[in-house]
Amino acid sequence: MLLFQKRFHQGLVDGTISLTFRAWAKPKVKPGGRYRCHPIGVLEVDAIVRVRPSSIGDDEARRAGFAGKGELLAYLGEVAALDDDREVFRVELHHAGDGDRVPLALEADLDEDRAREIRAKLARLDERSGAGPWTARTLALIRKQPRTAASRLARTLGRETAAFKADVVKLKKLGLTQSFEVGYELSPRGVAYLESTRSRRRAR
Repeated sequence: MLLFQKRFHQGLVDGTISLTFRAWAKPKVKPGGRYRCHPIGVLEVDAIVRVRPSSIGDDEARRAGFAGKGELLAYLGEVAALDDDREVFRVELHHAGDGDRVPLALEADLDEDRAREIRAKLARLDERSGAGPWTARTLALIRKQPRTAASRLARTLGRETAAFKADVVKLKKLGLTQSFEVGYELSPRGVAYLESTRSRRRAR
């Protein structure tokens, strides 16, 4: 995951920000890599090279969201002990949308008919599974432990990682979960579905 302060988010989405400079000890991204940047979606890295701070120009600083080179270097100096002998990573990137989240994932307003439809689809997934009912437990675990490695979640449920990940893909196709560089989260639709299920149980 790539982290950016909130002030950079709009520029990353509209393309006015297409560079970032990082004082990493070693590269944490690679060309072609896609990285989740919460809450704006996915950023794709186009290129990464080492540069000396003195070589950075004002135009590049503006492409990184700063007024000029001086402001950029001051910012880098706040997050790292920076001098011209220490190279930084120049990362070219662009906004690549919402990643693998399906359009349904954003539909958080579920009426009873839609909730019933989701319940029926989940019931069919449970019925077809050789491992027994898994959908409710998996959704509850992802809600409780968001952005947790799939291998750890699988162990919690006593399952093999590959089979667990394949099942989460099925939930994603229903718009109930979304994937990150590490782990998963419930989508707005997934949260709404669990809330409707809870309300239904209380009504009984």
